[in-house]
Amino acid sequence: MVDDTKPTVLVTGASGGIGEELARQAAKDKCDLLLVARNADRLTSVAEMLSSKYKVSVDTLALDVTAADALARLDAMLEAQGRHVAVLINNAGLGDIGPFADADADRLNDMVGLNVAALTVLSRHFLPGMLARGTGGILNVASTASFLPGPNMAVYYATKAYVLSLSDAMAYELKGTGVTVSALCPGPTATGFQAAAHMEGARLLKFAAVMSPGRVARIGWRAFKRGRPVKIAGLINRVQSRLMPFTPRSLKLGLVSFLQS
Repeated sequence: MVDDTKPTVLVTGASGGIGEELARQAAKDKCDLLLVARNADRLTSVAEMLSSKYKVSVDTLALDVTAADALARLDAMLEAQGRHVAVLINNAGLGDIGPFADADADRLNDMVGLNVAALTVLSRHFLPGMLARGTGGILNVASTASFLPGPNMAVYYATKAYVLSLSDAMAYELKGTGVTVSALCPGPTATGFQAAAHMEGARLLKFAAVMSPGRVARIGWRAFKRGRPVKIAGLINRVQSRLMPFTPRSLKLGLVSFLQS
């Protein structure tokens, strides 16, 4: 059976920051887009900007990807428009700062649900279609937090370690299929994430080399197109992340704890 649906790049968390900038990179390559996030007004603004500037089709769906009906709503929209997901960009994520013992239980559930469960479910849902077509890919936004434990942001760091591990394993499993899986690992980035994670006073933001979301997205999109399974954004971040396995445990945990407080 011939698949006559149109290819689309689906971006979660596309209402700002790295998600918006990854959508921009795809639009520059003349990819049609489906942008997903909870903020409908901001999504509309981003979609109008991208469609006007890059002359591509940009649709939006205001959606919480952790909702029970998320897949059904996505499928219904794609079917109605005669589209299929050629590339899935799992960017939506949530963080929070503070000791694990003091963390809000609902917030932790939301974090694991978004960073881990939703990413996994979306990837598993759209992957079979990519394999059937023999082309496509998944770009998961992980973090330099993927490479070490994170005292004072323990669950966030753990979720990002999961994203990196899953992505790397999938990339290996899918070699030779025509389907690419990449993990983008940015360090501190100038987005709204820090405010949402209550990190405004963290020492990390005073000492770290903060990158722009546009630069992170350019690096990540280029690496994805080249089939790189893991890409750490920025030279300083790459050096630091590669040194982590050789750093004494007490030193790296103490340093992260200091920076995250």
